Amino acid sequence: MNAAEQILTNARLILDDEVCLGSLKIRDGRIAGIDDTPSRHPGALDCQGDYLMPGMVELHTDNMEKYFQPRPKVAWPGRPAALAHDAQMAASGITTVFDALSIGDVDEQSMRHGALLDMVDSLQAIMTDDMARIDHRLHLRCEVCHPETLSRFEALAGSPLLGLVSLMDHAPGQRQFASLEAYRTYYQGKYRFSDEALEAFIEKQLANSVLYSSAHRRAIAEACQARGLALASHDDATIEHVAESVEYGTRVAEFPTTREAAEASHRHGLAVMMGAPNVVRGGSHSGNIAAEELVRLGVLDVLSSDYYPAALLDAVFRIAGMAEGYPLPQAVATATRTPAEAVGLTDRGRLAPGLRADLLRVRVVDDHPLVQRVWCAGRQVH
Repeated sequence: MNAAEQILTNARLILDDEVCLGSLKIRDGRIAGIDDTPSRHPGALDCQGDYLMPGMVELHTDNMEKYFQPRPKVAWPGRPAALAHDAQMAASGITTVFDALSIGDVDEQSMRHGALLDMVDSLQAIMTDDMARIDHRLHLRCEVCHPETLSRFEALAGSPLLGLVSLMDHAPGQRQFASLEAYRTYYQGKYRFSDEALEAFIEKQLANSVLYSSAHRRAIAEACQARGLALASHDDATIEHVAESVEYGTRVAEFPTTREAAEASHRHGLAVMMGAPNVVRGGSHSGNIAAEELVRLGVLDVLSSDYYPAALLDAVFRIAGMAEGYPLPQAVATATRTPAEAVGLTDRGRLAPGLRADLLRVRVVDDHPLVQRVWCAGRQVH
């Protein structure tokens, strides 16, 4: 075994359709071979019966924004913020992350827009300078009801990191906030509006939705099709929402809010994504469909850590342990193979010869999966 090779042995390999005790060889950042028997090579790393699975692929997390704005009105320097986020992703077992950055915000006092270019530039810098532990891509979350969303999207559409675009509409009466009462409760609690200020806020958001949402949605979808960018819907709630998403060539259905929307999306071939925190907590924090119900229906395709990176691995093993859950290889695929395929990444997400050696060693202690080691393109990063 030369210096460019590694052998991991005595590992429970989570393959496409089975789990077997064996060994895996890494050469030049790729998986060079898999055996269903332990290796006897003296230099092999003994995984002590731990699971060995593909590194996880995260399509939607706004975790990086927290590092750039750790407190309200507090901006943090770009490169250190990006590197701290990168370290947390690696420690969570995520080896490919589509960092979700918001374009357009209903909060006019938000720092998101001001930090947007800094976040993109910082991501590009840590990748270009080979400072990142893992592979970072860009996910632009486009709030279609915001007046400046289209122009801001067009300014960033040429970024070499861009790989996923989602279309959101958080206007009152739409999708996640079909209930105006729920909308009032959420935004009054979040921004501490007076009753009068809240009604003025709602009136403005409704007007913006009428003026911009449909036109922005169509223009951005057409731009994504022209550029070959993967497109995601967000918070689809009805059959009509799903039909529109299919018309626009959507590949991923992010967080459908109802059973009918999830089933219709799955039926049309969209990869149905749900939040890992939804699984860990036993339901949606906003009262929408529970991820566990979609597992029982067999229509949950992708898990995302959303706002809590460590939830992703935990959720994978939880849905594998459910009475009506997925077999472990299928559960693992929701955070590895399926998200990779949904955005056109065919070189990762599985344990198979020739693919990137993005790997995660996991030990289960008291029914809880613990990250032991992480490799990204064959390099140990945690």
